[in-house]
Amino acid sequence: MKRHAPATERNRDPIAAVLAEALPPAGRVLEIASGTGEHAAFFAERFPGLTWQPSDPDADALASIAAWTAGMANVLPPLEIDAAGGAFPAADAILCVNMVHISPWQATLGLMAGAGAVLASGAPLILYGPYRREGVETAPSNEAFELWLKEKDPRFGLRYVEAVSEVAAAHGLALARLVEMPANNLMLVYRKG
Repeated sequence: MKRHAPATERNRDPIAAVLAEALPPAGRVLEIASGTGEHAAFFAERFPGLTWQPSDPDADALASIAAWTAGMANVLPPLEIDAAGGAFPAADAILCVNMVHISPWQATLGLMAGAGAVLASGAPLILYGPYRREGVETAPSNEAFELWLKEKDPRFGLRYVEAVSEVAAAHGLALARLVEMPANNLMLVYRKG
């Protein structure tokens, strides 16, 4: 039942370092597109004062999440959530790792609508993954990755930070912090106005 994503072990510590500064000390963190569940298990252990709510639209992912987080007191059962729908449960923070580029643009639109609807003033929406930035050259590895993604599904691909931020702003979310991460990834921390 447990699925494994090799990138998780490489990126979880750098992501956790940013989360330590961005997340509230207590409350519920909604993770959109939890995938294998490895991040949920790791971050829930790292931040015991927070309750983790993993989610994913895929049944196999939900089973893997449940297997990785079984017995963890501060992890709720995973929810079936399609980000494109924008209907999210209440949360004090939202985390979304490696979804924006591996999903249709409608998923990002739904993510912003859902976050804008449920987050309180000052609460964070935290994104991680590869992005493009206007006026900044993209790494060759990211260019190759995008070609591979588009072969899988032409609706997938690296998004511009500026385009994501424009949609976020329409839902009351402002980009508060951009952090350059290993392997040409970025963390974007939005805050509800």
